[in-house]
Amino acid sequence: MQITEVTSVTPGLLAAFDRLIPQLSSSNPPPGEEKLQSIVDSPATSLLIAEEDDYIYGSLTLVIFPIPTGTRAWIEDVVVDSGARGKGVGRMLNEVAIERARGAGASTVDLTSRPSRDAANRLYRRIGFEQRETNVYRFDLR
Repeated sequence: MQITEVTSVTPGLLAAFDRLIPQLSSSNPPPGEEKLQSIVDSPATSLLIAEEDDYIYGSLTLVIFPIPTGTRAWIEDVVVDSGARGKGVGRMLNEVAIERARGAGASTVDLTSRPSRDAANRLYRRIGFEQRETNVYRFDLR
């Protein structure tokens, strides 16, 4: 299994996201070519994929951004194909993202996970993430 950063949008990548995103979210459609390209082109984001033999088993998006109190990193949209769960794919993706954030000078890496995702929450704690006492707020712009 190899973890790499996406540098171009291919038909295989689009097909993988058509398969993976419904496993992550039932309320958001898979991104099209233009949306994926904007993620790949953004200097703030790294789209990482877990791939073996030209099959994409999972992905995550790492966002690194400067703020007045330092450089921060955020992991979003972690998804591992249902057939590959429990095989270390999520751990590998997160570990590569953490190392990239460290290399970029980030002082923290944050993520959120729904409480119902028991396996994902156990993984994050095993990797070393600590649950924070915080309120997460969302303002819906739709």
